[in-house]
Amino acid sequence: MRTVFREDHEMFRDMARRFIDREIVPHLHDWEKAGIVPRDVWLKAGAAGLLCSCVPEEYGGAGGDYGHSAVMIEELARVNGTAVGFTTHSEIVANYLVAYGSEEQKQKWLPGMVSGETIGVIAMSEPGAGSDLRSMRTTARREGDEYVINGQKTFITNGGNADLVVAAVKLDPASKNLTLICVEVDRPGFSKGRLLEKVGLKGQDTAELFFDEVRVPVSNRLAEENEGFNYLFHQLAWERLIIAIRSAQSIDTLLEETIAYTRERKAFGKAILDYQNTRFKLADAKAQATMLRVFVDHCLAQALAGELSADVAAMAKLVGSEMQGKLLDEFLQLHGGYGFMSEYKISRAWVDARVARIYGGTSEIMKEIIGRSL
Repeated sequence: MRTVFREDHEMFRDMARRFIDREIVPHLHDWEKAGIVPRDVWLKAGAAGLLCSCVPEEYGGAGGDYGHSAVMIEELARVNGTAVGFTTHSEIVANYLVAYGSEEQKQKWLPGMVSGETIGVIAMSEPGAGSDLRSMRTTARREGDEYVINGQKTFITNGGNADLVVAAVKLDPASKNLTLICVEVDRPGFSKGRLLEKVGLKGQDTAELFFDEVRVPVSNRLAEENEGFNYLFHQLAWERLIIAIRSAQSIDTLLEETIAYTRERKAFGKAILDYQNTRFKLADAKAQATMLRVFVDHCLAQALAGELSADVAAMAKLVGSEMQGKLLDEFLQLHGGYGFMSEYKISRAWVDARVARIYGGTSEIMKEIIGRSL
């Protein structure tokens, strides 16, 4: 029995599950072929109250908490809805605006994000800077009441549909300090590159973004100059827990589906589940999945209390993503040849899970963070 969720969280889960089963699941295959999710899906999700659940009511949100966020993350993971970039939009970009935005910025952008009319992205990664955020090369120079931004970002989730970009830039190219500036995509000099072709997450509109003398008012800056790294650091614990929550749910769902498949599928006259090797592998998976779930729920409780530390979040992300990769590989093997067919969820989830050990900070970076706390 999970105790981290309240009754209102479970009511939100019922609403989210109905929406996902009706508006998302039937279209996932088509979106994966197209490489992008239609904007009307965002508008429907906004109308249903499923976007930016933590945004305060005065800005159009529901005034929820991380429990509501976790419910939406789990429900998308349940169906392997990796094409839909709601999480980056709702749980990362909106959180930055709520935490660091001015009253003017919140009034200007949050209502549109809640409704799905404004799709937000966070732009950190660059061709030469992934986990090493301090080596970014995108710059912003101050000219009067404007910043002039130049540079390139890559691997940007929701990049194809983006309306608002929270970009990490340097005011001094020689400095390691970062500043966060919001950029509307209709500003002259801003452009979107091609949608990137990926091994997995094929329905997700991951794109390159280009800034060529893009002028934005100083009022678009999030909070203080040269404090961006501190803001990113404070948000990264939650972002990494998001990945762990997704991993735990993916494992739980696919474990149950693999048990059901091996119970029905026969080989040499008996169900695959009746072979000792199968039972032992699934028993081991069940034990590992249960331990992960308990730990992730503990981390979620800490996040709800405002007590989640960077090293504990790194542990959750490391253990969750590594376990997801290992166990989904086992589940695919138990599906045999059908596990390699794209119409089976396990095949798509197996491919999509690979990036969990890379984005949000690689497994090696997670080990470094944990190691520093020893």
